Amino acid sequence: MVSRVEQIFSCTKCGYCCKGETTVSLNADDQKRMVEVLGQSVEQVKQLYWRVSKHCVQMKTIDGHCIFYGNGCKVHTGRPWRCAQWPLHPSILDDENNFRTISDSCPGIKKDVSYEQFCEILKELMGNSVISC
Repeated sequence: MVSRVEQIFSCTKCGYCCKGETTVSLNADDQKRMVEVLGQSVEQVKQLYWRVSKHCVQMKTIDGHCIFYGNGCKVHTGRPWRCAQWPLHPSILDDENNFRTISDSCPGIKKDVSYEQFCEILKELMGNSVISC
């Protein structure tokens, strides 16, 4: 049986969402999860993989991609919550243009699903807090 998430999205591991000169910020839970998955000390992970400023911790980028991208996410089970949520972002519910922009850049969004159907399922998923893909 196809899950509700799979009715609107199935990751193709294209890496488009991992592109850019900046990445998502990591909260304390993200940092802890990532350290556990990598099996290294906090200091090792911080030195090798994170860009740390005064109040912000982000993953480093290499050649315009997140440091963990390479034929998929190398830290998928320890990825930040924002990465786990993407592209099922609440902003889609606010404006159909957000849906079109995200849908155009993400091949994993099911193209045969209308905006209304997508929003209906996304609202259900958000209500159940089941948005990890």
